[in-house]
Amino acid sequence: MDTTTLINEVRDSGYCVIEGVVPEDRCVDIRRRLLAVVDCHRRSSSPGRIGFVPSVINHDQSFANDLANPRLMQIATALLGHDLRISFTSVIVNEPGNERGGWHADWPFNQNNAGHIEAPYPDAVFHLTTLWMISPFSEDNGGTLVVPGSHRRRSNPTHSDHDVDVGESLATEVNVAGPIGSVLLFDSRLWHSTAPNRTDDPRVALAVRYAPWWLNLEVLRPESNERRWLCEQTGKNENEVPPIDRDVFAQLPDNVQPLYRHWVKTQR
Repeated sequence: MDTTTLINEVRDSGYCVIEGVVPEDRCVDIRRRLLAVVDCHRRSSSPGRIGFVPSVINHDQSFANDLANPRLMQIATALLGHDLRISFTSVIVNEPGNERGGWHADWPFNQNNAGHIEAPYPDAVFHLTTLWMISPFSEDNGGTLVVPGSHRRRSNPTHSDHDVDVGESLATEVNVAGPIGSVLLFDSRLWHSTAPNRTDDPRVALAVRYAPWWLNLEVLRPESNERRWLCEQTGKNENEVPPIDRDVFAQLPDNVQPLYRHWVKTQR
């Protein structure tokens, strides 16, 4: 599809699939490397049979050249404006036999997070989530579940007063499918859920989230005072996004460095 059509899909349905972002032969190498990173660095607090590593770019940069893909940047800029920043870079592996997850919206709309925008939400795009299909996505292997159009609702099932149970199946839900090397891009307000992998092979994805220059990301920084204050005040936890090592940043492509310059580890 042309870029204008994809932008309109995000505005209308909350998501789109951009095909052909990463060549298949490179995905094979990236997949191998990411699975090795998960073997060594997976978060023990992740749900069962989900391999998760935050700030995976500290451990592997094989995908770095693609993060500023011109077509992707054109769509993200149309939705968020100029001077984009990357807020999260994670690897997520749905391993065979993983369980279905609960409906939620991503940060900063998840009401379970210490730092969140209070519902009811304004009808505006504040944050974008992308899932890079390092494996092809299908209904069988855990292609992400989404509810088209749910990004226009004023809250999501993480809100205590919501009338939808986080675990229930919905008649309008869709398993997003796409060929290897595609990118699922969605408004972070969109209701989505982890889907079960019923195959014998892990489904590997990169989760890269893009923020406008004005969105405060400090609550995500592990040692920030804002994170500490918000967690103490709300009694809730928050995502932790480790800073980028300075030597990793120095080796990133010139057009990718601006996406991370706010997140470089400070010298001590």
